[in-house]
Amino acid sequence: MGDSASGVPASARHEGSAQPVRPLVEASGISKRYGTTIALKDSGIVVTAGRTHALVGRNGAGKSTLVNILTGLQSPDAGTVYFDGEVAPSIGERDAWRSKVACVYQKSTIIPELTVAENLFLNRHALGTRRLISWSALRRQAAALLETWSVDVGATRMAAELTVEQRQLVEIARALSFEARFIILDEPTAQLDSPAINRLFERMRQLQAQGVTFLYISHHLEEIYRICDEVTVFRDARHIATAPVAQMPPADVVAAMTGDAVALITRETRPRVPTSTLPVLIVDNLETGAAEGIFTDADAISFEVRAGEAVGLAGGGGSGKREIAEVIAGLRRATSGSVSVDGRVLPAGSVPDALKAGVGLVPQDRHAEGFVAGLSIAENITMTVPDRIGNRVLIAPKRRDALARRLIRDLVVKASGPQVPVSALSGGNQQKVVMGRAMANEPRVLVLIQPTAGVDVRSKETLLGVVDDVRARGAAVVVASDELDDLRTCDRVLVMFQGRVVGEFASGWSDRELIAAMEGIEIDG
Repeated sequence: MGDSASGVPASARHEGSAQPVRPLVEASGISKRYGTTIALKDSGIVVTAGRTHALVGRNGAGKSTLVNILTGLQSPDAGTVYFDGEVAPSIGERDAWRSKVACVYQKSTIIPELTVAENLFLNRHALGTRRLISWSALRRQAAALLETWSVDVGATRMAAELTVEQRQLVEIARALSFEARFIILDEPTAQLDSPAINRLFERMRQLQAQGVTFLYISHHLEEIYRICDEVTVFRDARHIATAPVAQMPPADVVAAMTGDAVALITRETRPRVPTSTLPVLIVDNLETGAAEGIFTDADAISFEVRAGEAVGLAGGGGSGKREIAEVIAGLRRATSGSVSVDGRVLPAGSVPDALKAGVGLVPQDRHAEGFVAGLSIAENITMTVPDRIGNRVLIAPKRRDALARRLIRDLVVKASGPQVPVSALSGGNQQKVVMGRAMANEPRVLVLIQPTAGVDVRSKETLLGVVDDVRARGAAVVVASDELDDLRTCDRVLVMFQGRVVGEFASGWSDRELIAAMEGIEIDG
């Protein structure tokens, strides 16, 4: 099936070729620890020049840590990295790293307030007389660079006007301008529609023909079999396998990703709450994303969540799970269909109406949508329930702090008191504050989007324990996530792929079956 966990090959060979193929990038024996957390253990990867190499694994497998090491953002505790047979530069030599490798992240690093030309040559502008920036020379350089790499974007356009696809191509062109010929693409299709994905793949093939090598990171196995030559699988901080994609069927990739490891949190040990026959939440013929061109041929989504029931929405990036969850919470307006809570249809795209109906939300991005960093724990937790802590004009600080203290105690937030600013808390405790805000209204429907992303195991247990408490009160819970531990707490899981529900799994599903459905593939058995 490939190499053993620690036996990463010293070189790769083209299928049917007797001559070794030159490895452009080789990392071996890489270990990295953060405190007590092992991020990588004796791992590595070999990427052959001129190829597209896939790196896959579940969240927490070690992919991001490896990328940080391959791009010089962090140094390994042990192991070596080579580029074209030479030892990688020292960490502080940023220009040397830029000439070797670049990463195009899922979250763009393009600055919207600048033009394309300014983004391409940021901090290295062409200089004219008296060492002032020569804007005409900058524009000429940018136009020449864009033409060389066939990026059809005007150099003088504001970056804010670019599509996601165009921003990615500009980032690739910027990397190539440093003479880097090894590009890491991190979930590049997460925000692209099908035509844009096809165009991206065509550009990658063209760049490969010009000598560019790619490391492609994605949760979508279908894409890997379309565009990649080799695949490497990581699991639990270790290298598990490397093989040509033609020799590693999707079922084998899924098996390598999941293994036989037991989940850190065994939700099955918790008593199941009997569910009522009465639906609290009804999602009826909901369509979302068509306006942005994401799901051009998606099906309408319908499901019910009964009193005391937790339903999961599983899927990778671009599956539609997040969009459905945000429609329920009023953050997003659907193109058609309706959401009802306790028999009352909610006005579309209205957070205040969703809150009034008893919908609590833990959003995906806690930093952008979950809390206000400069405010205290008490101010954040009670932000959505001013009527409970005061009158129409004034807030009663004692009532506010009393409610905050109760939620701090229930959620085991590590803080000296409710007046501590949220910015002073760890990531796990910040997420608990976001959960506390959702719980402050004693919700009838609790919507959780990636609720345990980036938190430690104990915080994860506390956050998921809230699901059981909410169900015990007879409320409904929707968990939108691709984290298996988040989904184990659910009575059933609806799997979404490219905007449609492709399967439903009752509690007790196997990792292998669920992940295969999330990846849009069918496996026997």
